[in-house]
Amino acid sequence: MPLSVAVLMDPIGAIKPAKDTSLAMLLEAQRRGHTLHYMEQGDLALRDGMPWARLRSLAVRDDMHDWFSLGDPQWRDLRELDIVLMRKDPPVDAQFIYDTMVLEAAQRAGVTVVNDPQSLRDCNEKLFALQFPQCCAPTLVSRDPAELRRFVAECGEAVLKPLDGMGGRGIFKVKAGDSNLNSMLETLLAGGPHGEGRQFAIAQKFIPAISAGDKRILLIDGEPVPYALARIPQGDEFRGNLAAGGRGEGVPLSERDRWIAAQVAPELRRRGLRFVGLDVIGDWLTEINVTSPTCARELDAQFGLNIAGLLFDAIEQHPVGSRAP
Repeated sequence: MPLSVAVLMDPIGAIKPAKDTSLAMLLEAQRRGHTLHYMEQGDLALRDGMPWARLRSLAVRDDMHDWFSLGDPQWRDLRELDIVLMRKDPPVDAQFIYDTMVLEAAQRAGVTVVNDPQSLRDCNEKLFALQFPQCCAPTLVSRDPAELRRFVAECGEAVLKPLDGMGGRGIFKVKAGDSNLNSMLETLLAGGPHGEGRQFAIAQKFIPAISAGDKRILLIDGEPVPYALARIPQGDEFRGNLAAGGRGEGVPLSERDRWIAAQVAPELRRRGLRFVGLDVIGDWLTEINVTSPTCARELDAQFGLNIAGLLFDAIEQHPVGSRAP
């Protein structure tokens, strides 16, 4: 049965179509005969508590130079739709949170929202992983520069990063005694001269296995895709993120990868997190990506998969986007 599917994403004209997972989802939905609608962050509204959006009809093509067409914008009641794909990239700032509240109103009316709006608010992609300490390398989250320096000294070598970054931005690798450590912490914590307004930062013990890649494992309703994309740093770069120049190489999941996925899966299902990307370096879980996980197109191309098809199979079989009991 044809469904009405809307996507909330960053500007579609600015994506890299060969690598964009949101486009893969839209191509699959269109292939199934579903009607597509497009909106950006500024297009949501509440009218007397009811969710509305300024929608444009959307057609997509698997063409690297001409991948979409949009109709004229029209305000519509979101409760008329069947599915909303929430694919807005981080940061999860105040405006992002307000968006989830509008989408939650649609969800209460029976619209399937992927991923669950409340869980998008609750599950910071760095902090959520720490709910599974058995899967994680030693990690400290703090606003205190002295504690962060102590942690780096204890580990010998660590990675520092902000809570709200993506694509490898704002990440530093540092060794104990590095003369640049104070400057790095000033950049990350960004507080006043007496510590007021400091932001949280994460320090994580450096995992040398990054040389073999930062693996992205995709899960659909808690079930892992059998291959991961290992994002391998190039040259002197320690970051594997594709946005930071990493090279993507598909690899089968290891037994440890499957164990980590099994540890995390029940909580993902409980929270209605239907499409999730785990980041695993060596034997350790480093992040759980819930906002707009990527790498589906690369895995599809390397292994002849249809990951978006698996997602839509799951959505169509279990359409309501609420949390599992």
